[in-house]
Amino acid sequence: MSDLIQEMITRRSVRKYKPDMIPKETIDKIIEAGLYAPSGMGRQPVIILAVTNKEVRDRLSKLNAGIMGADGTDPFYGAPVVLVVLADKKVPTYLYDGSLVMANLMLAAHDQGIGSCWIHRAKEEFEQKEGKELLKSLGIEGEYEGIGHCILGYADEPAKEAAPRKEKRVYYVE
Repeated sequence: MSDLIQEMITRRSVRKYKPDMIPKETIDKIIEAGLYAPSGMGRQPVIILAVTNKEVRDRLSKLNAGIMGADGTDPFYGAPVVLVVLADKKVPTYLYDGSLVMANLMLAAHDQGIGSCWIHRAKEEFEQKEGKELLKSLGIEGEYEGIGHCILGYADEPAKEAAPRKEKRVYYVE
C-alpha cells in the first residue's frame, strides 16, 4: 500500500488539542497542499484565512458556538490554528472545490503529524455582520461562502480506532 493511501486510511478527526502553536513553516506546507486541490475547470475559487491570532480565533469560536446554540463552549476544541476555507459563490463548482481543499488540508496535516478536524458553520459565520467585517478588514471583496474550518494543533489524546466500514457501499457496473 502506498504511503498516501495509508495516510488516508489512518487520518482521524481530533477533538482535544494541546495549546502549543504549530510552526509557521508547517502551517504553510499544509496550506500549500490545500491550494493544490483540484477545482472545476482549474478556476481555483477558494481562499484560506489562516487564523493564528488568539483573539481572532476566539472571536470566531464564540461566533460559531452561538450559531450552534452552545454559548460558552469552544467548537474548535482548543486548537490554536483555524484555517477558514471560503469559496467564490459565482463559480458553479465552489462548494465541491472548497470541500476538496478541506480534504487536502486534513490529509496534509496528518502527514505532518498535526491533528485536524472539519468544523462546520463557516457558511453561517460569514453571512453574519461580524464575519463580513472580518473579510472586509482583510481586503477581501466578493461573494465568498464559508465552506468549513480546518482546525489544527497537536493532539492531546490518542487517535481513535477507525469505525468498521459499512457494507454495500460499492457497486461495480462491469
